[in-house]
Amino acid sequence: MKPSKPLTVMVFIHGGAFKWGSGNDDNYGPDFLMAHDVVLVTLNYRLEVLGFLCLDTEEVPGNAGLKDQVVALKWVKENISNFGGDPNNITVFGESAGGASTALHILSPMSKGLFNRCIPMSGVPLCDWATPFEPRRRAFALGKLFGLDTKDPKELLEFLQGIPAEKLMDVNPHVLVSEEVTSKIYKILPFTPVVEKDFGNNNFITKTPFEILKSGNINDVDVLIGYTSMEGLIMLPLFEQTQLHGKMWEKYPELLVPHNILYESKPKTNLEIGDRIQKHYFGDKNISVDTIKELVSYTNDSIYVYHVYRFLKLLANIGKSKKYQYRFSCVSDRNVYGQSGKKHGLIGASHMDDMMYLFDAKKTVQKLGEKEQTLIKQTCTYFTNFAKYGVMTTSSSEVQWPEFGQGEYYGDIGDQLTIGQHLGADAISFWRSIYEDAGIEFV
Repeated sequence: MKPSKPLTVMVFIHGGAFKWGSGNDDNYGPDFLMAHDVVLVTLNYRLEVLGFLCLDTEEVPGNAGLKDQVVALKWVKENISNFGGDPNNITVFGESAGGASTALHILSPMSKGLFNRCIPMSGVPLCDWATPFEPRRRAFALGKLFGLDTKDPKELLEFLQGIPAEKLMDVNPHVLVSEEVTSKIYKILPFTPVVEKDFGNNNFITKTPFEILKSGNINDVDVLIGYTSMEGLIMLPLFEQTQLHGKMWEKYPELLVPHNILYESKPKTNLEIGDRIQKHYFGDKNISVDTIKELVSYTNDSIYVYHVYRFLKLLANIGKSKKYQYRFSCVSDRNVYGQSGKKHGLIGASHMDDMMYLFDAKKTVQKLGEKEQTLIKQTCTYFTNFAKYGVMTTSSSEVQWPEFGQGEYYGDIGDQLTIGQHLGADAISFWRSIYEDAGIEFV
């Protein structure tokens, strides 16, 4: 049945560390959002080696997975009117690696004109896990894992093309000894978006995200950006199962140092900064299961909070489009990923918990009582209203959600909406000082 007027379109990009995942309704059932009169599109894109191998050649420049997303966005732009959607009112949104992908579309000339608004959730391209290191060298390390030692990219490509695709999945070619540890501690992802060599055409990005933001040469679209109240809760099972993190972090404190500092600073500087970070978050305690709360705090701040702030702060100074910040704090039985925090006295919304309030995940059986239904309706209203109108309108005229702006305002989405300023200020101040000590620009 065709609507009386074209509906707002929302295109979702799934997460999964650029390694796994799918846009199907196992995780992203459409019912909750479609109840708000929008057309929802989910998409798939090539992942891992197939999606993000980079040889720095015209044949394999990198970012194939992101270019898949661009093709999907072009298809939506050209065809969504046949499904009742408005091609002139498209919002791209995504979570985790999908959030970083969404944010990258703000920066890429390939994505220009394909969408009007975007919502990066729990991920931006400045995050450590989304930051590439020596992608070409890593590609040749991949070849060595399968028995080919060559410096010739053409020979490597032909060799890899002869390997069954399933054998290329979940491999971790390392280019630094330290990565053998850090890859087990979640920070290193071997195949991620890269800065491409400029071959004159078909480039997704040819400068770092930070450089693009500083230049101001972006797609000027409305942005709603944020994260959950306790992102780090999703790591609790890993923290509880192994002492590897604590032992390695205490033995090698430089593993706590952000990658862009670690790769650019002298070893002595990295050791000093690592000691500072360890002291700030853990004091004199040994890092172990007894410091779970501190581990979650470190994870929240170092993986999400200050990276999202840096991205938004740089973005806020560009163009005339609207920029809003949110924190998702809803807690109910639908917080399936944050449940493990209860026994530690940690109550909040974990990484991915927000997805349970936007999507009806078919693969999980979750409570849908009165409270859950209220929170789902409220959350979907905020997100779909932004998609429809480009402003954060609420059901209550008493609550005004201002733009981020100079006051650094944000909306906290919990049982009720509350407005605050300077989200994560203490963490941001600390990490700013870390960057200053390293002599690396923060914003």
